[in-house]
Parts: sequence; C-alpha cells; structure tokens
Amino acid sequence: MAENGEEKLLAVARHIAETLGQNDTMADEILQIFSNFDGRFSREKLSEKMVDQDPRGCGSLDRTLNSLDRRISQYVAIDHPIWADSAASSAFLEAIDELIGTIRAWSPMASENPVGACLARADDLLQQAMFRLQDEFRSLMERGAESFELSRNNRDSTGNLSFDSEDENEENEEELLDNGGHIPIAQPVTDYNMLIDALPSGTINDLHEIAKRMVAAGFGKECSHVYSVCRREFLEESISRLGLQKLSIDDVQKMPWQELEDEIQRWIKAANVALFILFPSERQLCDRVFFGFSSAADLSFMEVCRGSTIQLLNFADAIAIGSRSPERLFKVLDVFETLRDLMPAFDSVFSDQYCLVLRNEAVTIWRRLGEAIRGIFMELENLIRRDPAKAAVPGGGLHPITRYVMNYLRAACRSRETLEQVFDENNGVVQSNKLEDRGSYSSSMSVQMAWIMELLESNLEVKSKVYRDNALCSVFMMNNGRYIVQKVKDSDLESLLGDDWIRKHTAKVRQYSTNYQRSSWNKILGALKLDNSSLASNAIAKSMKEKLKLFNSQFEEVCKTQSTWLVFDDQLREELRISVSRLLLPAYSNFIGRLQCIPEIGRNADRLIRYSPEDIENRINELFEGGTGSSGGRK
Repeated sequence: MAENGEEKLLAVARHIAETLGQNDTMADEILQIFSNFDGRFSREKLSEKMVDQDPRGCGSLDRTLNSLDRRISQYVAIDHPIWADSAASSAFLEAIDELIGTIRAWSPMASENPVGACLARADDLLQQAMFRLQDEFRSLMERGAESFELSRNNRDSTGNLSFDSEDENEENEEELLDNGGHIPIAQPVTDYNMLIDALPSGTINDLHEIAKRMVAAGFGKECSHVYSVCRREFLEESISRLGLQKLSIDDVQKMPWQELEDEIQRWIKAANVALFILFPSERQLCDRVFFGFSSAADLSFMEVCRGSTIQLLNFADAIAIGSRSPERLFKVLDVFETLRDLMPAFDSVFSDQYCLVLRNEAVTIWRRLGEAIRGIFMELENLIRRDPAKAAVPGGGLHPITRYVMNYLRAACRSRETLEQVFDENNGVVQSNKLEDRGSYSSSMSVQMAWIMELLESNLEVKSKVYRDNALCSVFMMNNGRYIVQKVKDSDLESLLGDDWIRKHTAKVRQYSTNYQRSSWNKILGALKLDNSSLASNAIAKSMKEKLKLFNSQFEEVCKTQSTWLVFDDQLREELRISVSRLLLPAYSNFIGRLQCIPEIGRNADRLIRYSPEDIENRINELFEGGTGSSGGRK
C-alpha cells in the first residue's frame, strides 16, 4: 500500500510539472524544485516516467542539442579563420562550453536508450567542433609564428641572433656591402641565460583557451600532437640555422676528419643554444599554452624537443663510438666537456617523467664519451709499443716518437681536470700490475701518465740498440731523456708525476752522460797513461812517442765522428763539453809536460806534439753540433 501511495504521489508531481511547464526546460526546473523539497521526489524517479511518455525521447536534451548544433555548425562550416574575429571565437568557445557541460550533465543517464542516442549525437557534434578547434589551433600557431618573426625582424634588437664568430660576421658584412645589400642588425649570443618569446602573448592566450576546451573534451592528445608538430618544425629549423646538419651516425663516422672538426665546433654552439635558450623557451611556451594541464604540457614539450635532442645526442654518440685515433682526443674532449657542462641543463629542462628517457640517454652518451677518451689513451699506448725500431735517428738526436708523445701529453694536461674525472670514473683502466710503485701517485691520471712514460722509455731503450756505437747509444738516450724531463717540468705533468719521478729521471740522464764519457774517452785516456819510470830513458821516449801518435789518431777519429752527433739542448751540450775537457785536458797537459822533459826528445818535442791544450779544448767545443767539424789543430 505504501509503495502504491508513493507511486501516486510521484504521478501527481509529474502531472503538475507537465501541466505547469510551458516547455521542457520549465518542466525540468519544476521537477528540480520537487526534488529539493522532498527526498522521495528524486530527479531520476520524477523524470523516468516523463522520458517514457516522450515519444521523441529526452525532448529537453534534444532541443538543447538542436540549438547547439545550429550555433556550432555555422562556425565549423565557415571557410576563413574563426579567430580572425574575436567575437566569433568567443561565441564558438561559449557554444563548445555549453555542449561539454550538457554532455557531462546527461552522462549519468547514458544507459537509458533515448538519452544514450542523444548523447551519441552530442559526441558527434563535439567531435566536429574539436576538429575545427584543432585546425584553428594549428592556424594560430603558424600565423602567430610568422607575424611574430616579422615583428622581431623589423626591430633593432635581438630579433636576429647571431652565433657566428666576429670574423665570419665581418666577412658577411663585406659581402653584403659589395652587393649593395642592407646589413641586418644581428647580436651575437654571449649570454645563454635568456629566454625567447616564441609567440605573441595574445596568440598564446588564444591557444590556451583552445587547449583548455580540447583537454576538457578528451582531445588533449590531439591538441598536443598539433602543437608538437608545429613547434617541432620551428625548433628543427632553428637548429638548422645554427649550421648543424642532420647527420646519421654513419654519416658522421664517414666524414673526413677536417670536416668533422668543423662540425664539432658547430655542434658545440648548437648544443649550448638549444639547452640554454631554445629548449627552456619551448618549456615556457608549453607551460603557458597548457597552463593547468601539466601532463599535456610535459607530453607536448617532450614531443617538440625529442627530435632535436636526439639529433644532438646522436652526433655526440657518433663521436664516442668512432675512431680511437690519438689525434682525435682533443675534439672528443671538447664534446665530452660540452655534454658534461650541459648535464645540469638536461636535468632542469627535462625534469618530467616523459623526458626521463632523453635525460638518461644524455647521461649514457656522456659516459660513452668518457670510455672513448680512455680508449684513445689505450690506443696511444699501442702506438708507442708498435712504433718500430728501424732506422736510427742521425747523430743520436731526438726521436720523433719522443717529441710526439711529450707534446701530446702536455697538450692533454691542459684538460687535466676533465681527464682526472674520466680516469677516476674508471679506476680499473690502468691495471695495478702496470706500475710497481702505483701507490706513490696521487690519482688515476697520474698513474696513467707514469705508465705512458714507462712505455716510452722502454721503447726508446729498444731503439737505442740500433746504434752499434755504445757512446752514440748513450747520447741518444741522454737526448731523449733530457727532452722528456724538460717537458715534464714545463707542464702539469710535473705535479702529476711528482718530484721523485723528476729526480729519478734526471739521475738517469746523468748516468747516460757518464756512460757516454766512459765509452768514448776511457780508451783515449789509456793512451795518455805514463809508463813506469824504472824503464830506460830511450825506452820511455819510444813508448811516449807511440802513445802520442795513438792519442792523436784516436782523438782525431773521435772528434771527426762526434762533431756529427747532435745534442739538441744547449745547456746539456755545454755541460758535456766541459765534462770532457775536465776529464781529458789535465791528463793531456801532464803527458805533454812529461814528454818535453825527456832528454832524448828535447827540442824535437814540438814536432811530435800535434795539438796544444788549447787546440784540444777547441776541438772538444766543436763536438755535438750535428755537422762536419773542422780539422783545427797544429801539425
């Protein structure tokens, strides 16, 4: 009975609403009043019977859709941009807002057949509206970029950004003047902490209003796609204007080294401009257009920047996996340092979840560049090991491998901070058994440098065996050892290798000098050794004549030979001459003095003595010049 009473009560309420309501909208309002008055008069219960009795099904919704269809269709059908007229764009957005609101309001009753049919029609209308909004969004972005570019180019400000060197700018200006052209004002980029307003502020606001409707209607991905396509083209064009070509990894590896060096310089400029100016500017634009919709903003930004970022990273990757030839070290270091310095910018600009893959890829390639640098040093080690000991360097001079390695290491030490970072990140690259006193070095880089020195020294020792003359072998090692110590002391190698290393190798140079003197002059000194005075006077005279003759012959031969030898270092050459003079002159002067005192020789001594002590000293001073010595001396 209670159920029948409630049903009758609902029937009466529905009848009142149908009778008093002049149209469906008024009837809906009356039903809403009943619903608010008594909980038994729920909207669903009151409208249920009315819907069943409406042969057209949900008449109110149908009429609302008819009205919205007329309003929206007129804008969908026009063949010119809606946003050319602010009143038209406002009216179009207002109609879309009403359509979205209507769909949301009636969606809870979508399971009812009449309502469901109307909502399907509403969805079709909404889709048409979204397609048109999508076109308007694209048009706004394209026209906004064009008009903004024109306005910027007409201003004497930073509208044009120049990334060329001053020399290149001067060449371009001269060319334009020769052709009678106008020179646009281009400001070189010196401050990378700047953002570019990529679109006019009014256009950004219009885009935001469109994006807000498309996201609300469930078309956020479509909006993001249109945005991404337009901005991606702009960004790629900007990168291209910086002079960076679109090159595959294979293209980079096939490029001649000279061209690749130039391309690396362009890449460094482009990477800095992209990470510090272009990408942050795109991030700012995304955040403004998709304000309030962080997920859409993040997705759009990733899609915009992904292609250009991959282009930049692929180039660095091609450098990382390319040739390990030692001469490439310095450009690889440039790329490594650039990417390292850009890491904070990568973390800042690509901070959202969608960009995580780009961030991780940058870190991976940066580490791969570190591996490439370590690989280049391994190749340098192999180059030293494989350098053949074939033809001897004339005169025992400086070997090309010594000059190459030492100048190479000195240049490398200009990037000491970077190399220490590279070697410390992979401490195992220099095995502990490479150096016996590894623990005496302060860092992994110190160990690496000491190991290369040891390899070079071993290689030079093998090369020295090419010389058949032991004295020349010592001169060769002395020359190269002296050069190595000098280069170490004149660079960061000194602090890397330490004072102990320098003392040890300076002592080696002195030992080579001692070995030279022993090999060259001990035999000659033996000829000046005085005989036992117990011999008969005539026997002593004969012996000393023979000794002097032997000395003259040996001394002449040594001077003739060693005047063609080379000691490149002025100080070392002078030290050697002084050392030989101090060794030889006292013995020779003593011998000559004794000879002149022998009665059997007497006045004939001057005929026997070919060289005076001064002549000996002069001949010694002609040694190690690397040319043909004079024959000076008395006859």
